[in-house]
Amino acid sequence: MTYGEVLKAVFPLLDGIDLASCMGVSKQWRDIARDDYFWKCLCAKRWPSICKTPTPPILTYYKLFKTFYKRQHRRTLLPPRLSFDDLEFYVDIWTEERLIFSEVVPGPILRTGIKTPPPGICNMLRFHLEGPEYKMTVPVEPRFTVPLSQSVSVSVLVGRKDTNKVACIINKSMFDYIDRTAYRALAFDYLDFSPVYPFISGIRAWVSLLFMEDGNEGVIDVFGIEMDFCDAANSEEEVLWLLDMLEWT
Repeated sequence: MTYGEVLKAVFPLLDGIDLASCMGVSKQWRDIARDDYFWKCLCAKRWPSICKTPTPPILTYYKLFKTFYKRQHRRTLLPPRLSFDDLEFYVDIWTEERLIFSEVVPGPILRTGIKTPPPGICNMLRFHLEGPEYKMTVPVEPRFTVPLSQSVSVSVLVGRKDTNKVACIINKSMFDYIDRTAYRALAFDYLDFSPVYPFISGIRAWVSLLFMEDGNEGVIDVFGIEMDFCDAANSEEEVLWLLDMLEWT
């Protein structure tokens, strides 16, 4: 078996990234790796129906794979038009109909988050707070306790200091899931977007109460509040773009 025949036997076993890398090794590797049969096999795994036509709708399967594979990679976002310096968040929490927390949280405070978790929190919650996932947190001072026998709800509005407009993030949503292993109580609501973005929907805002045991199984001791949009936004820039698209009034 010749050297070229060995390459022709190995190349069909590679994925698209490795096969494309082989094209940069030498002219012989490039000439063999550009064989459209290899790329047709790769396209058949991703888009089998398009390979059933006698001729592809574009010139080569290599071009087809290269064009649409790249679109799976996240594109770099332009700088957002908002900043956390422009924003302030209005957070209100009730047990039943009694208001237990009501604060105006400046955007930079929410952005900075809880840098030093308080002593006594569980390891799982500590790992979550110190993990790489993007999240916005604010310490609760003074801390408050919540009886688990009572329903708890939350509303969050966000205001823009540059335009004096307000948008709704969460509207009186219930903390109807309490994860006792992660020490978080969660509530969510679906975001309302401006009509100029008619095809964006189904994105949730999550608010979590971060708590410790109170020594009483029927009570949680809340030391922090967390907000995220992990259905769609996992970085500061993505969060700001998401907020910019809300229905501002």
